[in-house]
Amino acid sequence: MSWGLCGAALAATLVTPAAQAAAGEQHGPGHRPAWTLTETGTDARFRGLAAVSSRTAWAAGSKGTVLRTTDGGRHWRDVSPPGATEAALEFRDIEAFDARRAVVLAIGEGDASRVFRTDDGGTTWTESFRNTDARAFYDCLTFFDSRHGLAMSDPVDGTFRILSTADGGRSWKVLPTTGMPDALAGEAGFAASGQCLVSSGPKDVWLATGGAATARVLHSADRGLTWTATASTIPAGDPARGVFGLAFRDRTRGIAVGGDYRADQASPNAAAVTGNGGRSWQQSTTAPPAYRSGVAWVPHTRSTALAVGPTGTDLTTDGGRTWRTVDAGSYDTVDCTPDGGCWAAGEKGRIARLG
Repeated sequence: MSWGLCGAALAATLVTPAAQAAAGEQHGPGHRPAWTLTETGTDARFRGLAAVSSRTAWAAGSKGTVLRTTDGGRHWRDVSPPGATEAALEFRDIEAFDARRAVVLAIGEGDASRVFRTDDGGTTWTESFRNTDARAFYDCLTFFDSRHGLAMSDPVDGTFRILSTADGGRSWKVLPTTGMPDALAGEAGFAASGQCLVSSGPKDVWLATGGAATARVLHSADRGLTWTATASTIPAGDPARGVFGLAFRDRTRGIAVGGDYRADQASPNAAAVTGNGGRSWQQSTTAPPAYRSGVAWVPHTRSTALAVGPTGTDLTTDGGRTWRTVDAGSYDTVDCTPDGGCWAAGEKGRIARLG
């Protein structure tokens, strides 16, 4: 069962009984929109997801696994970089420009952190970065356009470390830290959904943190040269708590999700919103009921977004102020596309699509 709906219809169908009834008339009695799992042929855990369109998507996960589909998830092709499986690389983020060009990040201490790029749909890959500093641990990457992008590492010498590329990920350089605020004691990023570093527009980028006394969101308006840090409302104070995922629909309106990733721990106040580019954050009035690691705006809507985590998917139709659970399946990350398609990925090879 596939939604086959644009973003606006998707949101309406979720929210109103009348629209749900209309969908039932269109798709048959008993139709209720839901994630549709696809057959991936693997049990890898996919925390990296790059949705290009309703037909084309890339997923990156454990065991050095990278998959790609160009037919809406009916078939997934294993396009893992050579040697990645044998090296047991942990791919946690992937950014794709189209069906042929993608950049994928492997995380870990020292040389476990690596970046690969493909220009031919994953037939061949080039390793464009391998970390040589044992103190660095890269978590996430993001691109402003097909040439300019950043990757972030947990703090080294007291500040988060930022890599920059101006050639689509073919080469990288470490940016100076003079414009980066000092990290808090115990502060780090979470490589949980590929959304601890996100961008919107040509120059704005946000970095999510946790692990310290306060969970913060750092913002740069000049592609990572200078940053400001703002406290979020999401609880921290423990290495397992903080902001795990960010989504900005433009340079002002954003959503943060997170909590405590331990299954036996509660995650109150696990979502927050901003309307001023992250200069301040407001706690969601009705937050998701549990930890959430991924969040995405639904295209062609003004205020609809999805948040996902191991215990379910939540929907907001008011820009993140209130949320309600709409699916109980386990997912780690979510991404939506300009043509209205939404995808989610997670444990045990789970990749699903809405439209």
